[in-house]
Order: sequence, then structure tokens, then C-alpha cells
Amino acid sequence: MVGLFDLFKRKKDEAPKPLFYDIVCPYCFNKFSPEEVVFRAAHSREDDEDYALQEDEALNRYRDRFGLDTVYEMEAVLRPQDIPEEHRIYSDHVLVALHDRYGVTTRKRLCPHCHNELPVTAGKVPSNIISIVGASQVGKSVYMTSLIHTLQHMTADRFDAACMPLTTEISRKFRTMYEEPLFERGDLLASTQKEKMQEPFIFQFVFRDELKPPLTLVFFDVAGEGMVDQDYLGLHGQHIKNSAGILFMIDPLQIRSIREKIRIKYGDQPGEWTPQYDEPRDVVLTLFGDFIAYEESGKTDIPTAVVLTKSDMLNFLKEEDGDYIKPNSNMFNNAVHEKYFNLSEFENIDGEVRRFIEKVDRPFKGTMDVYFSNAAYFAVSALGSNPVNQKLQGVVSPIRVDEPFIWLLYQLQYIEGRD
Repeated sequence: MVGLFDLFKRKKDEAPKPLFYDIVCPYCFNKFSPEEVVFRAAHSREDDEDYALQEDEALNRYRDRFGLDTVYEMEAVLRPQDIPEEHRIYSDHVLVALHDRYGVTTRKRLCPHCHNELPVTAGKVPSNIISIVGASQVGKSVYMTSLIHTLQHMTADRFDAACMPLTTEISRKFRTMYEEPLFERGDLLASTQKEKMQEPFIFQFVFRDELKPPLTLVFFDVAGEGMVDQDYLGLHGQHIKNSAGILFMIDPLQIRSIREKIRIKYGDQPGEWTPQYDEPRDVVLTLFGDFIAYEESGKTDIPTAVVLTKSDMLNFLKEEDGDYIKPNSNMFNNAVHEKYFNLSEFENIDGEVRRFIEKVDRPFKGTMDVYFSNAAYFAVSALGSNPVNQKLQGVVSPIRVDEPFIWLLYQLQYIEGRD
């Protein structure tokens, strides 16, 4: 007798794989068909102005947004439409290379909008991009650093995968500007300035099983104050709209009732408090105006992990018979997921953080319920302890830092979930 589960499994297995996938550029987050890519010529010629070294205006416009130097001499950009059909090379129904008029082959595919080079797998596998959002001061840069470090050194191995930067330039920048200051010197990272756009950090989570497509991790360190500024989001919010998953970060200190309670317990220490915090709900409302309002149902079904950061600070609120957090709370214990996503562990933390947020910030929870149809709640500590005067007091010991990411892996059907 065929069970319902078998029928469902067969249906799922038989779902036809599309011939190709739309590409989301991991640099500018525009979405387009693989047929729309352009190519960078593999050589230059002084006797042919079409192939002479020249300025690439689209690439320089992109670089200017991030304060990167203008590049004046680049090889020409070739449009496939200008190349005869028989000189275009396809692999798995995706245009991957061209023979130019001099018989030279180029495989450098570029985004048609910003002219950055696309990952080799673009168009052949889904462009699953994960973005981090959250208001100013929630510690996105610190969380990104701690998460990538944890994924590279521990998590990837537990899921038979590797986490690698897309380019050597990204690898160098991440190591010198983020990883070494935090993990080797114990220095807290300065918060991202709104006028200083940070070029996205692009990593790929690649599985040893070749049947699983790589997952592109784009950490677009949008300055927090931009998250409540409609014009800023209009320019840079494209990455949220075309994401396959969102890590939405909130800081307990953004929530007024918690801020006051912790301040009483913790006492005023210079340098530890920021006078101006954006309320979490303001960030949701800005997101709503930017893209959720245009979704058919007025909701987004993008899987969204609501990540309560700096969970170690909540130690100040724990009381045996208190309203907020019990001393034996799951929030303070690290959880390790290996080979599969542990659903029992997840249900415990999700339930606990949901109840906590409902108590301390009902308007935010209500807004999330209205606009996000697939949200889960997590608590993480990127450092394991609270820094004093921008300096860590011990070694970095992250707590549950990779759990929201592993939930997104599960939501995107990269890994199984089990009790």
C-alpha cells in the first residue's frame, strides 16, 4: 500500500528541474535572465576601437557608490546579440562563453547592470542569496564576522560543506577589516557609516554533494540608520527584495522596557549606551513601504529569521520567578546542529524568544505577524560576553550564532530537519 508520504515524496522528486534559473547579481541585486548577461573581452587591441582598453562607466558607477577607485582602462564589454549564434557557447542551456570576432574565447560573464563578474554557477543553480538587515547599533558587522568565522571553522564541516569567499579580494578584506581585529585582537568593530556604503561581502556555502547547488551568502552591511530612511532603502534595499532568506537583527537595547531594566541592574558605564536607538518596528515599517506593500498579499513569504542579538546581556533579567527569563533559559546555552536541523532544539528557542518579544515589544511582534508569513525567532551572542570600552574582556565565544543560518538552510531545503 502506498502511503501519503510516499506520494508526496514521489511528487517532490518528480518536480521538473527548470532548464535555467534567473540570476540575482550578488553585487547590485538586480534580477535578470541568463540570456541578458554581457561579457568582458579576454584581450584588447589598439587597431580596433571596439576592442581597445576603455573606461567601463557602469562598473565605475557601481564602484563610486562604495568609494572604490575609478578604473580607467578595462577590456571591452561584449554583447551576445552582436556575436553570431554559432559563436555563443552554452552549458546546461545557459550561455557561458563567446568566441569574439578574433576567435578569442571569453568566459567572463558580467551582470548587465553593474558589470561585475558573476559566479560560475549563475543561471545553472538558484540564486539563493541571504541578507542581513537591522537598525543602527544592533551589531550587524560583529554578527556577520562571528557568523562567517563560525561557518568557516565549524558549521560547514558538520554539514559536509565549505564556506569560502567568492574572490581573494573579499577574503583579504574580511580577514584584515573584520576577522583579525575581533578574533585576534579583541577590538570591537566601529559601526558602519551611512555615507560610507560597504561593498557586499560574498561567500559561497558549497556542499560536497554535487547535486546540492551552492548557497550564496551576501552580507551587505547596510548602515543601520539607512534601514529607517526610505530614500536610502530605495537605493540599497534591492538586496532585501531579491533575497531567498533574511536575517533580521534586533538588539534587546532597542526595546525601551528592556533598556530601562538592564540599565537599573547594570548601572551606567561610560561608552556602553547609545542614546538614540531605532525601534524594531520602525525598521519593519520602512521595509513594508519599500517592498512588502507591493507583494500580492501585502505580506512577504521570504523566510525571515528574527535574531535577538547580544543575548548575553539578558543575563541581567533572569529571575527564578521573574516575568521575562528563567535562569535555565535556552538562550544562554549553545546548541550544535550537525548533519540535520534539530527541530526539538529549534522549537524550544523559537517558542521562548517569541514569548519574550511578545512581553517586551508587542507592537513589533504584531507588525511581524502581519507582514511576514514565514518568520522564526532566535537569540544569539556573537561574542559571548559584553565588551567594556570597545574591548573584549576574554576570548570570543559565540552562542547559537549559526542557528538562524542553519534554519534558513532547512527552509531552502538544503538540509533535513529531525526531532
